Amino acid sequence: MLFERAREHGRALGLDLREVSAAGGSDGNLVGALGVPVLDGLGAEGAGSHATNEHVLVDSLSVRAELLAAILRDPGL
Repeated sequence: MLFERAREHGRALGLDLREVSAAGGSDGNLVGALGVPVLDGLGAEGAGSHATNEHVLVDSLSVRAELLAAILRDPGL
């Protein structure tokens, strides 16, 4: 349900959110292992995590902030 609601908010903003697995770790891994629903990867779009070519797509910042705000305002979550 958590991801589906986030996906709906994303669609309203013209985003196509998808469930994926990625290498690495986050605090979400710890919480998710306890069976708690977790949304991760809600930050800015970009590439090259933790590498010399790491970058953020500046044009994505406003829409990603709108997505996070919509999720936080959602009374159903």
